[in-house]
Amino acid sequence: MTDIPLNLFFKANMSQVRQVGLLAAGCQPWSRDVCAAGGDRFAYCATLAIYVYQLDHRYNEFKLHSIMSEHKKTITAISWCPHNPDLFASGSTDNLVIIWNVAEQKVVAKLDNTKGTPASLSWCWNADDAVAFASDRGPLFIWTISGPDSGVTVHRDAHSFLSDICIFRWHTRKKGKVVFGHIDGSLSIFQPGNKSHKHVLRPESLEGTEEEDPVTALEWDPLSTEYLLVANLHYGIRLVDSESLCCITTFNFPSAAASVQCLAWVPSAPGMFITGDSQVGVLRIWNVSRTTPVDNFKLKKTGFHCLHVLNSPPRKKFSIQSPTKNHYTSSTSEAVPPPTLTQNQAFSLPPGHAVCCFLDGGVGLYNMGAKKWDFLRDLGHVETIFDCKFKPDDPNLLATASFDGTIKVWDINTLTAVHTSPGNEGVIYSLSWAPGDLNCIAGATSRNGAFIWDIKKGKMAQRFNEHGKSGIFCIAWSHKDSKRIATCSGDGYCIIRTVDGKVLHKYRHPAAVFGCDWSQNNKDMIATGCEDRNVRVYYVATSSDQPLKVFSGHTEKVFHVKWSPLREGILCSGSDDGSVRVWDYTQDACVNILSGHTAPVRGLMWNTEVPYLLVSGSWDYTIKVWDTREGTCVDTVYDHGADVYGLTCHPSRPFTMASCSRDSTVRLWSLTPLITPLQINILADRSWEEIIGNTDSAIEPGTPPLLCGKVSRDIKQEIEKQTGNPRVKKLRWFSECLSPPGGSDNLWNLVAVVKGQDESLLPQNYRKGIMHLKHLIKFRMSEAQELTTVKMSKFGGGIGVPTKEERLKEAAEIHLRLGQIQRYCELMVELGEWDKALSVAPGVSVKYWKKLMQRRADQLIQEDKDDVIPYCIAIGDVKKLVNFLMSRGQLKEALLVAQAACEGNLQTLHVSTPKGSWCSDDTCKEDFNELLQEACKELADWYFQEGRAVLAACCHLAVDNIERLIIDEKQ
Repeated sequence: MTDIPLNLFFKANMSQVRQVGLLAAGCQPWSRDVCAAGGDRFAYCATLAIYVYQLDHRYNEFKLHSIMSEHKKTITAISWCPHNPDLFASGSTDNLVIIWNVAEQKVVAKLDNTKGTPASLSWCWNADDAVAFASDRGPLFIWTISGPDSGVTVHRDAHSFLSDICIFRWHTRKKGKVVFGHIDGSLSIFQPGNKSHKHVLRPESLEGTEEEDPVTALEWDPLSTEYLLVANLHYGIRLVDSESLCCITTFNFPSAAASVQCLAWVPSAPGMFITGDSQVGVLRIWNVSRTTPVDNFKLKKTGFHCLHVLNSPPRKKFSIQSPTKNHYTSSTSEAVPPPTLTQNQAFSLPPGHAVCCFLDGGVGLYNMGAKKWDFLRDLGHVETIFDCKFKPDDPNLLATASFDGTIKVWDINTLTAVHTSPGNEGVIYSLSWAPGDLNCIAGATSRNGAFIWDIKKGKMAQRFNEHGKSGIFCIAWSHKDSKRIATCSGDGYCIIRTVDGKVLHKYRHPAAVFGCDWSQNNKDMIATGCEDRNVRVYYVATSSDQPLKVFSGHTEKVFHVKWSPLREGILCSGSDDGSVRVWDYTQDACVNILSGHTAPVRGLMWNTEVPYLLVSGSWDYTIKVWDTREGTCVDTVYDHGADVYGLTCHPSRPFTMASCSRDSTVRLWSLTPLITPLQINILADRSWEEIIGNTDSAIEPGTPPLLCGKVSRDIKQEIEKQTGNPRVKKLRWFSECLSPPGGSDNLWNLVAVVKGQDESLLPQNYRKGIMHLKHLIKFRMSEAQELTTVKMSKFGGGIGVPTKEERLKEAAEIHLRLGQIQRYCELMVELGEWDKALSVAPGVSVKYWKKLMQRRADQLIQEDKDDVIPYCIAIGDVKKLVNFLMSRGQLKEALLVAQAACEGNLQTLHVSTPKGSWCSDDTCKEDFNELLQEACKELADWYFQEGRAVLAACCHLAVDNIERLIIDEKQ
């Protein structure tokens, strides 16, 4: 789900700063209609952006097609045009309705004078170019977008509702028919030419009360003009006849605690619909002919927010069967299954894909027929992301802090979340990693103080509340001293404390403090940015609470401040005046003013290798790269759809940058095009003087870019230790330093393999990428072995930790693809999936299949199950089956099987002979005759014990056992 669409790359490639990754937002859980589909596309809404996914028919998968971002406030609803799959509409809390063309990725029309927030919105099915929207208690407005009647009109009847509108739906087949669902649980139905029905069909439990039970979902039966599915949050689901105003069916849940958040009809399976629970992520499959679910699947721990079934499920790449035609005329007509289907077959899972959006922002496409995710974006921020930071000792991990009250940690190679904080922290404005390899993050919140989150333990390790209820805008862990943490707050204080909570300093400011940053060159120096427009520098090694320096010059409040990591005494500040100022602490002066942003500046980042490169992000939606030597803007990036808040680059990968924004996305950028001359010098194996320099020479105006940071110095030092020709290592180390994530490690690992490096020296991550052919089978075999033997603790600490069953299934699938069928079968047996094991066992040998069948039969006999009969008959183990039947008292059944064997009707296996070889015909007949006589004797004895001696005698006569009959008579 995180593939970057070509159009997003195209826009980025017009600039020198190149977008190389995108962490898409999750689906917002506030508004109801924030998921829609049309044709081979579907869309969902973050707070300010709409994500559109389109089916790639070549690979049969959905890919991110575009991000539509024009609304300035929370999007409340989207609706796909039923007549044109290229068009959809959206509404937002800034009273704006927009019509989008997906194919052209542009706004077609905009209505910005709506009367009230369009809380619910829908295309009119009876008109090609009209959109209806309503807010609170109405009225329903209809916007005709083009033509002679263009403009906004009010629906003649749909107004003056007694309860707020939750949702409304136009009938897809009956022109002008519309239904509204209300907060109080009632419905309002309107149909041209009929008397209006208002506030009808409240759930029975609400009749005569003032209680509310909001309508959470509302969908017309696609194959009926009257039937309507209604879901109330507490009452559940009803099938309603909109003409007679009566409830046809009330559907029952397995648990009283279950409640419905969303539902959708399945177009490919008449009479079937699906629902999503509000408390946990249980997807239920229903048929209108049954009052209980056909099936239930727990897809996530978090509850559903919305559901949508794609009208045209993705086609398979290769199809050899033509689809069967559907002859049903309404959804309820499938109440009686067709005569060719058994009851179970009639309720098999419908084909199709459900777009599932969850309350934690997760979004996935669930293949209902295959019972699996085609993709699942397990987590995503659903609101503004205020801050992002790379982990100090791991360039592949990026943490983000959001308005949604969580911090998430992402693997930027796979673009997936690997950790998420417990949540419920209110707004988190800022985060800071603990220095080094300490696996903790400090977070700053709007009202709940500050905290330290221990990622490994998955819980909050410490809380700080010295600022009371004032918002903390910035938190900074000292780069050099892991015991010290600074916080800045709206109460006007910057507080320095130890991690165990001891307050070291309380620096008082005349107004709110928004930003602070520890110097990377002097562990006791910290700078702050204040609402009074000033930048202050403090020295924490003294007892004084007064600043050493105060820098004035900004004309609006100062937000963030950042010390240069390469130039001692140099720091920058961003302000609401739209400028970035560079200050020289040693000269007590502003040495540069960087002007160009047209709105407040928030994000600030110095490059850790090129001392004059500074990057800023602004509320004008742009990111600017500055050459601070001349004060010029080198590049401007316009890709974000809203305010840019956070910027970060990693010390060991200094030309990969991350940014975060109010558009709820995190984007990864490559800055290497800015230093192309340097790349050429490295490839040409030029002298070190043309690659690495000191800070003083590098900042001279007109000087070609030179590397001055720790990474480049470490590379040079390591290269100079090498003997022979170290050029390959030099290229590799610089490649990994300059390249964006996702490939360079893999490339150089393969180069090492091709050059004959000892495979034991290959890093662990080699297995996760593209392997050389000579390693593919061996390493995959090893991976399968690890999955079956490694203890669970090795898998701890992440989201979606695999269970033992999941690991064994994965291992089994690997073995199967490697042709190790017997190992696959044994793992399937361990998982209890005997049918799968037995279906492929003949691929090993018929002998192995029979042994497996015998094992299954032995297990079923121990469990005393009738299911053993076909297994014994299939392998011809007549003796085992006859003895089993006799042990259960099924004596007539035992007699029948024994006689069938005597007549040669059963394939026979003499299990007592060595190695399971087949017995001769004469021997088999003799054995089966003994079984027959034994079964007959048992049956006769039973009748005799029951006092029915004549029937006992009949048993002996039936098998021509005259001798036994005479003995019994004498007794």
